[in-house]
Amino acid sequence: MSASMDTDVAGGRDQAGREAQDRQSRIGLSLAIAIISTWAIVHVYGVFFYRWSEWSVLTAPLLAALAAWLYVGIFIVAHDCMHGSLVPFRPEINRAIGRLCLILYAGFSFDELNRKHHLHHRHSGTEGDPDFDPTPPHGIVHWYFRFFLEYFTWRQFLFFAIVGTVYMHVLGVSPANLIVFWSLPAIVSSVQLFYFGTYLPHLPEAQPFADRHRARTNNYSWWVSLLTCFHFGYHHEHHLRPDVPWWRLPRVHAAMGKRA
Repeated sequence: MSASMDTDVAGGRDQAGREAQDRQSRIGLSLAIAIISTWAIVHVYGVFFYRWSEWSVLTAPLLAALAAWLYVGIFIVAHDCMHGSLVPFRPEINRAIGRLCLILYAGFSFDELNRKHHLHHRHSGTEGDPDFDPTPPHGIVHWYFRFFLEYFTWRQFLFFAIVGTVYMHVLGVSPANLIVFWSLPAIVSSVQLFYFGTYLPHLPEAQPFADRHRARTNNYSWWVSLLTCFHFGYHHEHHLRPDVPWWRLPRVHAAMGKRA
């Protein structure tokens, strides 16, 4: 009787686990599709159809800011794919969506960024961390350019050169539209990802880090956290639970706050 009850309990747990994974996959895929689709709509409209007028002093910055924020979202989706948290236990789906996101972002290699990102987790905040600037006083400008050159290689410059040439000389896109709604948002998003997702969480300060992850977290509200970096500023939580997708990090952050 006891063995039968234990089997039933274990079966119930397995069923609950599968249901939780299915729910995470459904939500993650839905959000990924929404982010990628919205980015594509904003990108196509801004690059190909936006017309400059007296209202552009207001509309152009807003549209460019939205494009930059969606670029951040695309990268965060790819980041979840690196951890297999977009669709749990389906590496082929994570890899396919991750590759799509990183090609759209800047022609990145998913496999190369995946390798470097796991080095970041393994050697966080040390010389073995490709995201970390080990040179005191860890100035933001020096650190950003080190971060930029670590990831923006000849492949990215070639990608932008080829796509930009096709846009302007084949498809007839104006240089102003290309710069404001494509190049500038991509650069701004890299600064946004760096500042909220790397620099602030891993900056050495007088107060020591809590553990070997050498990461801090912010205390932003849900909306501010979403707008700044798709909750990636809850960074210590991410290092503790890399299996948790971006949209669940606020829940982990709240739970840790209650235990503190």
